[in-house]
Amino acid sequence: MQQIAKNKRSISYAKWGYLFISPFFIAFIVFQLIPLISTFYNSLYEYYFENLRYVGPNFVGFKNYMDIIANGELFKYAENTMIIWIIGYIPQILVAMLLAVWFTSYRLKLKFQTFFKTVAYMPNLIMASAFAMLFFMLFGNGGPVNMMLQELGITDEAILFFDTTVTTRGIIAFMNFIMWFGNTMILLMAGIMGIDQGLFESAQIDGANSFQVFFRVTLPLLMPIIAYTVIVSMIGGIQMFDVPQVLTNRLGTPDRTSMTLIMWLNRHLTQSINYGVAGAVSVIVFLTTTVLSVFVYRSLMKNYNSQKPAVKRIKKQEVKG
Repeated sequence: MQQIAKNKRSISYAKWGYLFISPFFIAFIVFQLIPLISTFYNSLYEYYFENLRYVGPNFVGFKNYMDIIANGELFKYAENTMIIWIIGYIPQILVAMLLAVWFTSYRLKLKFQTFFKTVAYMPNLIMASAFAMLFFMLFGNGGPVNMMLQELGITDEAILFFDTTVTTRGIIAFMNFIMWFGNTMILLMAGIMGIDQGLFESAQIDGANSFQVFFRVTLPLLMPIIAYTVIVSMIGGIQMFDVPQVLTNRLGTPDRTSMTLIMWLNRHLTQSINYGVAGAVSVIVFLTTTVLSVFVYRSLMKNYNSQKPAVKRIKKQEVKG
């Protein structure tokens, strides 16, 4: 009996943990790691479609990468992508932060919070392509926006929103802001609610006002969540495709100033059908995303990591007190 009890106590449950997390690793290897390796492999070959016949695959080494860099289009479309993402993300993080602070404030005690949270998050549930079609109809030459502007006497003729670089980029950025600020707000709210309330109470007892509490307590301790939202949003911005693709009819009008990196990649896959160049573009986008993510994470978390010992000392003092 003692031997049986001893065997029961020595049973290891670690293998069950590995069993439960194995589906993620299997899916990652099959659907991400293997395609990534295959993409890099294909980027080293010349492989395209010409006159109803395939040319290649012929090994060319890093020639596809050199041609992309020498062409100059990579930097142009990367600039388009980053500009659209930045002008959309800045209001997104500001509005989301403001709403997150309001909804988690014990002083304000806002009513109907559930309703407003649902309304803010709802655009995130709509398909981006459907959302793009809606805005295409709204801001079209004969759309409701132009009709309203003419009825109010603000303009005599229809404004060609999609024929101007500023307005086209602005509409795309505004759509990304509308779709994602609710999701960012929920993440920031979760981060704020995870902060020890004793820190807020201590700051208020010491005479700190709302702005001082936010900039000295909330914002520094919220930095890991902010870093996460910035990195996730940046990755989504670099991979921006469906909204400008539908809104500009795949052309990136006007004069390809709203064409993003992934739209450019899609052109190589559907028009030139040059799989080698498309693979090289994919690898460059992947490496760029990785480098920028590491840079953003280290930059935002640098001050947070240096402040962690001070926060721990404050908590210990509160416990002793």
